[in-house]
Amino acid sequence: MNVATQNLPNAPVFEVPDPVEEFGQDGGKFYRCYDALADEIDEDMVKGLKEQLDGMLIFAGLFAGVNSAFLALTLPLLSADPSDDISALLAHNNAILIQMATGRNDSIPANSRLPSAEFSPSRDIFAVNALFSLSLSFAIISSFLAVLGRQWLVYYRKRSGGGPDRQRWEQLKRFLGAERWQLEPILDDVLPSLLQLGLIIFCASLILYLRHLSPAISLIVGVPMYVALAFFVGSGLCTVWDRFCPFQSPLSHILLWSARTLPSAMKIIKELEWKRLGQRLSIERWVHVLIRGREAESTESLQAIALQRAICISDDPATLLHATANIFGITKVSQMEQLWSDQGFQERFLDLLQNSYSRMLQLRGHNQVNVAASSQRLFSAAAAHIIMYRDTEGDIYENFEESIRLLREESILIPHSQLLDSSAALVRATVSFTILQFRCYGLGPSLHTFDCFFNHLTTFVAGRERCDSKLACIISLIVIFHDDLYLGDFNFISPLRDAYRRGRTDGLVDYFVGAFAVISAPSRRISRYCNPLAIYMLSYVDQMISDESTQEELTAERRFFLLEGCELILRVPQLQRVAHQVIQKLRFSASKTWQRECADAAAQA
Repeated sequence: MNVATQNLPNAPVFEVPDPVEEFGQDGGKFYRCYDALADEIDEDMVKGLKEQLDGMLIFAGLFAGVNSAFLALTLPLLSADPSDDISALLAHNNAILIQMATGRNDSIPANSRLPSAEFSPSRDIFAVNALFSLSLSFAIISSFLAVLGRQWLVYYRKRSGGGPDRQRWEQLKRFLGAERWQLEPILDDVLPSLLQLGLIIFCASLILYLRHLSPAISLIVGVPMYVALAFFVGSGLCTVWDRFCPFQSPLSHILLWSARTLPSAMKIIKELEWKRLGQRLSIERWVHVLIRGREAESTESLQAIALQRAICISDDPATLLHATANIFGITKVSQMEQLWSDQGFQERFLDLLQNSYSRMLQLRGHNQVNVAASSQRLFSAAAAHIIMYRDTEGDIYENFEESIRLLREESILIPHSQLLDSSAALVRATVSFTILQFRCYGLGPSLHTFDCFFNHLTTFVAGRERCDSKLACIISLIVIFHDDLYLGDFNFISPLRDAYRRGRTDGLVDYFVGAFAVISAPSRRISRYCNPLAIYMLSYVDQMISDESTQEELTAERRFFLLEGCELILRVPQLQRVAHQVIQKLRFSASKTWQRECADAAAQA
């Protein structure tokens, strides 16, 4: 589209890419940009989680050692002291010896039960040991899960076999799986929460133990611990009120998640049909689901997600432009709906559509006006492509109207110096965007804009050796509805969308015959633009009847109908020579197809 360099010596060439006809078919430029971005995202996440897990393992080891030392002091208090039994036995023996020494014959009360038999630990000691043990178990569990988490991260970053395409989609599936199963929140919030909970329990048990020994010491130690706990809970509540508060912690994340999901969860619980839920949670159903497994994402779905990631996350102009160029490779309605369904993608793309020109000038310098204009043109064309491939009911713009109104009409059309080198995909998208722009204003274009629009078309088609079916279909529609276009009546948007998507041979015949009828009796407004457009359509007719892939779709009846339309062009003196050549080929092709169909019908009979 447009190539420019900075004025600096040895500056790298910056290129605004052309739209692609098929996703990823841009020489691997988008994939290189996406792979670098995805690798950076994955590396940043894995590195951060590994550092946190390493810190947790160190702290959990130290904490478990301290906890074990206190348990060594408090666990013996749960059982009887053997010295109490020894003391009781010695006291009994002493009584017997004294009686023998004094010669008294008094009976000594016999106590057959030792103190250990009647021993029962106090409630405080039982609670202290239970809390110390629970705290130690949390430390051990968090350590185990931290080691397991490191193994998960090793698997996440492990390269699979196959070529780069398979590795790319395999890694994206792992990323989606990590997102779906909340890998980062588990390792970033749940595991630290277990360790923090264990630490809080340890502090509570320490206060209880000190109160058992000395209430005064317990109070001295407990006051700063209570203050620290209050600060911890308060900092978590602050982040619920202000989500940009710097006091982020696992507790704050849990509180924020609870505040967001609790109202909707309560509403779902109230509206839930428990009987149907019991049927859905049947054991047989879940066994069948587990055996069948989850269906993996298709390649088309992964392509849409890759575009979402590139446009929503990247700030690199080259990555954004190559991703936008590959939006044209999305040629299925379901795939486009998935791409546009993401709210973050919508906001980011509309922002780029409105501000791409000014931002490119800031990044590349104010002397790079052509590059900035080409980037804006690419985003505008991509917007038209998105609108054309979405099944919107009612308002076809749906969030695009404000952005479209902010763009000047003439700024979207490709300059003559670049038009001959532009792809058919870019031309048909810019033409469609201009028509949508006219419709957005609610009035027909000015005469100057109308002339610029048709001059844009004729300049492009004049130098084409091979015709594009979708563009030929769009041109025929524009010729048919040129009066409506000029007067601001846009009832042909639905056929335009159908032509943009498919450009089917069967539909082309009807559009071409209608366009040839208009050209044979041209109106004043497009009379000077008729010849190049008619020649382009006649060239495509020649190309279509010579293409073997259209033989079954283009029946003899349709060929004769197209022949009638082409013969109308003979009324235009300037087009008679071109029309004669095409008509001769079409007559021969129609007769040959008719003979073949008759032979096939006779064979079947």
